Amino acid sequence: MAVNGLIAIFSAWDYVVLAAVLVISAAIGLYHGFAHGGQRTTSQFLIGERAMTAIPVSMSLTSSFMSAVTILGSPADVYRYGAIYALFAISYTIVSIITAEIFLPVFYRLGITSTYEYLELRFNRVVRICGTLVFMIEMILYTGIVIYAPALALNQVTGFNLWGAVVITGAVCTFYCALGGLKAVIWTDVFQIVIMVAGFVAVIARAVVVQGGIRRIIDDSYEGGRLNFWNFDPQPLQRHTFWTIVVGGTFTWTSIYGVNQAQVQRYVSCKTRFHAKMALYLNLVGLWVILVCVVLSGLCLYSVYRDCDPWTANIVTAPDQLLPYLVMDILHNYPGLPGLFVACAYCGTLSTVSATINGLAGVTVEDLIKPCFPSLTDRKLAWMAKGASVFFGAVCIGMSAAASYMGSVIQAALSIFGMVGGPLLGLFCLGILFPCANSPGAIVGLITGFCISLWVGIGGQLYIPPPERRLPLNLSTAGCNFSNYDINNNWTSISNWTSTTAVPTVTPLIPMEANERPAIADYWYSMSYLHLGTIGVLVVVVVGLAVSLVTGGAKQNIDRKYLHCTEDFSFDIFAFCRRDKKDKTEDLDLSTYSDDKQEAGSQNTTFQHDKMQFPEKGKTYNVHDDIQVQDHVIPPFSANPCDKAS
Repeated sequence: MAVNGLIAIFSAWDYVVLAAVLVISAAIGLYHGFAHGGQRTTSQFLIGERAMTAIPVSMSLTSSFMSAVTILGSPADVYRYGAIYALFAISYTIVSIITAEIFLPVFYRLGITSTYEYLELRFNRVVRICGTLVFMIEMILYTGIVIYAPALALNQVTGFNLWGAVVITGAVCTFYCALGGLKAVIWTDVFQIVIMVAGFVAVIARAVVVQGGIRRIIDDSYEGGRLNFWNFDPQPLQRHTFWTIVVGGTFTWTSIYGVNQAQVQRYVSCKTRFHAKMALYLNLVGLWVILVCVVLSGLCLYSVYRDCDPWTANIVTAPDQLLPYLVMDILHNYPGLPGLFVACAYCGTLSTVSATINGLAGVTVEDLIKPCFPSLTDRKLAWMAKGASVFFGAVCIGMSAAASYMGSVIQAALSIFGMVGGPLLGLFCLGILFPCANSPGAIVGLITGFCISLWVGIGGQLYIPPPERRLPLNLSTAGCNFSNYDINNNWTSISNWTSTTAVPTVTPLIPMEANERPAIADYWYSMSYLHLGTIGVLVVVVVGLAVSLVTGGAKQNIDRKYLHCTEDFSFDIFAFCRRDKKDKTEDLDLSTYSDDKQEAGSQNTTFQHDKMQFPEKGKTYNVHDDIQVQDHVIPPFSANPCDKAS
């Protein structure tokens, strides 16, 4: 990076810090690969024997999708578009509640390993395979971006070969995923989230000192229009408004936390449902902490460069390089701190890629291999899961090449989750919330939603929305008066700049002449990227319900354990605190009994029998009897899947 006309380079201490992070991450995988006999079964490798507790899982949930995309892309987004990005705090809150109270109870009580196993239980095997394939496409595309982003940062601040950095990142992730399974992934995430927060804190603290206090940063941000927290424009075409972030952001992030295998695989690994719910709510606190760090970093970035924007001045070639540039500018005299920031970006990648690889290995074994080869032993399946981890690690490294053509990493990443994750979320909503939904409706709805989401999303990449839709804020080069090296080590003269300009426009994937731009590009293709998920969910649900009703879905009887019913809204923490310390059955869920003809959830002993034991009463109840517990009556099964006593 250019600093005072010279390229700042890593010191020995920077290399030590970065190497230490990589070695410790690999060591954690090595430990879990051999401790206690190693990962010998699929239960051990994929879900940690369902023995994890709330705190490490919550940190893993935060770390997994607060990736290098967040570390590099989000502060640049605040720098360019303002602190309205902070409204994602509301989206995160809604998403955590929806996931904990709607999706988690259904997945946890079924005892499933793959999220898409639910689709076969609720619909049929064709729907399960469709969901699995869509998930695999989504995560391979996303992981390419996540690997490329920190490799780019490392290339910019150290001069390391870009693709060498990509291979190192992917190799380290693949190593500890294939060796240590989910436990290694979770505990490396715990270590990595600490490094991520430390990297942010180092940048923010130094920027505050350089600028003479936090008040100066806030004043600069206010004068530059960056404190634009409230924009209630109802148009879904505007990139970021209160409504696009809260509504569109909720749909987008619910597709990640609610039904994405990489996240679900974590909270179903908890030893009780109480721990699973607490993991999600503690994760919310972690998301808020990361969001505060992101917004403050973006405001610091603007305060330091308010009079000489490195992007407009061509010192950096992409917005996602702005934060690494700031790091080397203000921290190059502090050996080890630039290395800490690069380690921060690396940890974001390691956590996300490891989550993805583990999730892809899980669905490959559970959804594709195990049903086709039921005679395989569990030990052989565990080895196949390890082999799948290696394979998908290589695939994700290869996909990172495509990420170099996708522009802003934060928008590209969330666009993928919207285009692909939105229809998947709609599919699960059909199954869990609507008893009348059937298999034809699910398949037609998924295909329709997927096609329409791709249509809008790809159209938005080909025809970049006009500036009045994106609302970029002004960036100035009026204070630039120096000679410098650009990021390609070419001498660039930057002197006597006097203009104040809007940010340069983003280059579309395929250049279009002005007269080639169709009218639809300014409306349908200009839809906020956050609403791609909203469109996908709504289309799948509406089309799926319509087709289901036409094909007789209203006449079917669905086992209530596949549906979300009102008794699933249980705030376990209060019940847990009221119980006697001797009572360890905090996850007793009276809606989770199943009939003995169903094999679902066979790994969870609660569902292996048609009777349940209540320790405090010492009495056995049959599922066909009415059960009186405190003030609630749980009736036996009825034709109506959600028929409950009033």
